Amino acid sequence: MMVALDRNYNLWRRISTEVTVELQIFLGNWKLVLAGLIFQYIHGLAVHGVHYLHQPGPVLQDLGFILLPELGKEKFYISETSFSVIFFPFILWTFHPFVYKTKRFYTVLLWRRVLACIVTSQFLRIITFYSTHLPGPSYHCREGSEIARLPPPENILEVILLNFPQGVMYGCGDLIFSSHMIFTLVFVRTYNKYGSVRLIKTLSWLMAIMQSLLIIASRKHYSVDVVVAWYTVNLVVFFIDQKLTELPDRTGSSGSLLPLNNRDKTKEENKQLLNDTADRRQRIQMSGKNQDNGNNLHFEEV
Repeated sequence: MMVALDRNYNLWRRISTEVTVELQIFLGNWKLVLAGLIFQYIHGLAVHGVHYLHQPGPVLQDLGFILLPELGKEKFYISETSFSVIFFPFILWTFHPFVYKTKRFYTVLLWRRVLACIVTSQFLRIITFYSTHLPGPSYHCREGSEIARLPPPENILEVILLNFPQGVMYGCGDLIFSSHMIFTLVFVRTYNKYGSVRLIKTLSWLMAIMQSLLIIASRKHYSVDVVVAWYTVNLVVFFIDQKLTELPDRTGSSGSLLPLNNRDKTKEENKQLLNDTADRRQRIQMSGKNQDNGNNLHFEEV
């Protein structure tokens, strides 16, 4: 009984400490995190808006449709289930430092990085699917479907509220490139960089490949939507990694839980600069003495 109470106390203490630390980090990054979350709504507005412009037509010829058997309406859910297996466990994993002793990253800083990748990819996605409107291959976007073409909105609330939930679940026209693959690839790459279980890293890439095939087999997207997502999202993540400072590694750290802020970094840099300057002056003085000794010896020999 005492062991269980002690264990619960240590767990609660660990969680409360982590919340305090993450809250301090969040207060310094809340604008960026909030902007990333707000852009998710903006992306939803763009997706809903292009549905009004969608013109249903014959499904375009697609190599993936030829090679992969069609799942059909009855098995349409398989693709979403596969995506959920990737989406929700990743979110839970990003909050595991609140519970487990092994802490490799700060959750707020990790999500700032993830949102930066997602928002950049979504911005590029909005540009592409508004540039050229393709007839949707999904079942509810084909000719004859009642929601393949939306009537003009009756009021502004219908647009602002995204015609929820039908407008969110059954959109048409937002094709190039796949939003599901944006989240999948960003999550998989993030875990492969900051995760610790090698087996899960391998399985995550296999899940990403399977998700790609299921999206095409369920006829939610054309093959080009998935292919473009693979190289675009990977290039975006690579670019973000080059621009953002690397996350501080918390593994085995014995110092403060909080990462150095700009003032602390400045102090450290100034201290290092003073040490380098003192060492340089000492070397110059020693070099000067050696030169003087050398000249005296040469003069005596002459």
